[in-house]
Amino acid sequence: MGSERSIDNNNDHPIADMVGLTQESGMSTVEQKTAGLETPANSAVAALLQRIERLNEIGISLSSEQDTDVLLETILISAKELTNSDAGTMYSRTDINTLRFEIIRTDSLGIAMGGSTGVSINFPELPLYKEGEPNLQMIAAYAALKDQTVNIPDAYEAKGFDFSGTRAFDKKTGYRSKSFLTVPLKNHENEIIAVLQLINAKHPVTGEIVPFSVEDQQLAESLSSQAAIALTNQRLIANLKQLFESFIQVIASAIDDKSPYTGGHCHRVPILAEMLAEASSDANTGELNGFDLDDDEMYELRIAAWLHDCGKVTTPEYVVDKATKLETIFDRIHLVNTRFKCKKQELEISFLKEKIKALETGNTDILPTLQKQLEEELESLESDRKFIQVTNIGGEFMSDDKKERVERIASITWIDNEGNEEPFLSENEVYNLNIARGTLTSEERDIINHHVVATIKMLEQLPFPKGLENVAEYAGGHHEKLDGTGYPNGLTKDQMSIQARIMAIADVFEALTARDRPYKDGKTLSQALKILGFMKKDNHIDPDIFQVFIDHKVFMRYAEEYLAPEQLDDVDVTAIPGYEPSHEAIDWNGLTYVGSGLPPEEVEPEPEEDEEPPSVSW
Repeated sequence: MGSERSIDNNNDHPIADMVGLTQESGMSTVEQKTAGLETPANSAVAALLQRIERLNEIGISLSSEQDTDVLLETILISAKELTNSDAGTMYSRTDINTLRFEIIRTDSLGIAMGGSTGVSINFPELPLYKEGEPNLQMIAAYAALKDQTVNIPDAYEAKGFDFSGTRAFDKKTGYRSKSFLTVPLKNHENEIIAVLQLINAKHPVTGEIVPFSVEDQQLAESLSSQAAIALTNQRLIANLKQLFESFIQVIASAIDDKSPYTGGHCHRVPILAEMLAEASSDANTGELNGFDLDDDEMYELRIAAWLHDCGKVTTPEYVVDKATKLETIFDRIHLVNTRFKCKKQELEISFLKEKIKALETGNTDILPTLQKQLEEELESLESDRKFIQVTNIGGEFMSDDKKERVERIASITWIDNEGNEEPFLSENEVYNLNIARGTLTSEERDIINHHVVATIKMLEQLPFPKGLENVAEYAGGHHEKLDGTGYPNGLTKDQMSIQARIMAIADVFEALTARDRPYKDGKTLSQALKILGFMKKDNHIDPDIFQVFIDHKVFMRYAEEYLAPEQLDDVDVTAIPGYEPSHEAIDWNGLTYVGSGLPPEEVEPEPEEDEEPPSVSW
């Protein structure tokens, strides 16, 4: 390449000489720039040292940048500044062996694309290989394939490269692409990850387009080396972060897949928690005045939300999947139904025996009485069967009279297949059928509740880095109540962070409205908000966050995406218990909207008139 000029890094470089001079003399950079400024040589040294100092400043800024687009943009703009070039392009190497345009800048034409501009780049990617052969005609591809800086004084006079596209661009725009400096960026594994291309170096005094100097090339190569490190570090961090998040989501998916009745809970709670956190950050209500989560804090909450039920990996399936009160390995309601059939046959056989006896004795007057007695007994038996069927579902509150009825049914006897007289219900069946709410016994409820303890233990063993140190506290507090009656630690409001209180509301609302539970239908919006209102009045959930939940219509934004149409009933916010519209309430314009990870006992039905309102737990 006759017009190509490539400089190797060695101790003969002018920049290396300048750095060595500074070190040997013991003089500061400022002294170097001020000593003997009356001579052209010292003025050149001062200018070069100033550029080196700027290079160091750029290197420091690159190491702290976290946004990839901004980093690439900073690299290109800094390179243009150091070399005083008019234009430049930043390419990134793809996994399919192409160079993708990331940033384009041409100052004299006012062209700015990619990066923070918001202007997309629609140019086709440059192939590194064509028909299996290296694409050495494209200067950027050549630099990437050869791992070599290419310095061309004048593109129109260069041999060996295809500048037809450049000439077409110049003809269309009136631009004159002349000097090119193309530098590959290489990571710690000696892989080319990007290419920096600078165009048209300008004389610092006259502005004339000149070739890129040796110093320009050295500065661009030095910057590219620092940029490659920064870009590699950022990509490594991003890859590790992506791996971390994917692993967390895999755990959440495994928990949801563990039971068909809690599917989606671990995915929906993070979404709702983030919605509520954003609204709380915008609010000025009570303790939320001054509460404002930045991106890192929001990320920490998101991770906690994804992991809030990770302890459920320790919960036995027979408890998680207990859809009815009598379910163990199978639903024992089928055994109870068999007993009802047997009892029905006993009654019918007894009737027939009495009928035959009456006919044989000629006492036929008693037949209507016997028939009526049979019908009443069968009707009572069928009523008891239906009652047990409904009771087994666990959707209704078990009042004392209902429990007494279960006991009465249990006292009925039936004849088994061996001719033994047995009670209609065993002690264990009575115990399960008389569960006050839901389908879990107190022992099974303790097993369910233990998942929070397991969650905390698991998360406290993980060495979370700075910025994620509160994940265990946020995730482990989603079943606590402000009055200290929650679990597992009985924390009060002052002992809970705002993020943990946000988690509590997100968890319970998702559970109330979840539609994938066998023991209940998802609550409608008005029903779920009514229960939340009672929880607020009972000092179970945070009143300020509850206020924001309603005022900022967080519940509606979530409902429109995740609730079924039949759940979107009319919502009269003024009828929600414990809610008082505030100055922060979003204007409803006079409109009404038309239309879980909870264990069974934690979602309670509306109380009947003769019952006390339930103390809702979640």
